[in-house]
Amino acid sequence: MLEIKDNTILHCYPGLIAIVTVKDGDEVNMMAAGWHSFMSYAPPIYGVAIAKERHTYQLVKNSQSFVINFVPAEHAHLIEGAGKISGRDNDKFNRLEARWSPGKKTGSPVLDDAYVAYECTVKGMHEYGDHDWIAGDIVTFYQDSDRFEPETGFPDFHKLQLPLFLGQSHYLIQDKTTTRKSIDINK
Repeated sequence: MLEIKDNTILHCYPGLIAIVTVKDGDEVNMMAAGWHSFMSYAPPIYGVAIAKERHTYQLVKNSQSFVINFVPAEHAHLIEGAGKISGRDNDKFNRLEARWSPGKKTGSPVLDDAYVAYECTVKGMHEYGDHDWIAGDIVTFYQDSDRFEPETGFPDFHKLQLPLFLGQSHYLIQDKTTTRKSIDINK
């Protein structure tokens, strides 16, 4: 039975964590973001919540661009490192041995190990409580098509394991053993 609670109940996990990458001048950085979402299909707009005190925030503000990267479970260490190592004092890319290529339109890093990435230019930054919501126009889409079913566009779980963040460095791994169920509301 539901009970009223006096504290904030954060229920958004398990979920995919995005790795936000950015290049400002000669500096590159990455951070893990659990709060992110498509905001519009046409035109394609993606949003991410970043706290102002995060090093990545100022880099995105300066460069007016960023990339949203999704990595498979075999590279979940990139999520952990991007979320726990500060980019102010560390080169996360070197420390985590993260390979990347410059984005086609912005130069911001596209992770070589990502299975999907969205290269974005900043459309707007709005403060909501302790985070800013940064909306980006997606200017380039990247996809490792071999990891998706050609008929449906769904992930091919024989080729792609998704790391679903549970909290406190724990993940559920969605793979070929995960049950797929179609729900028919007309039955």
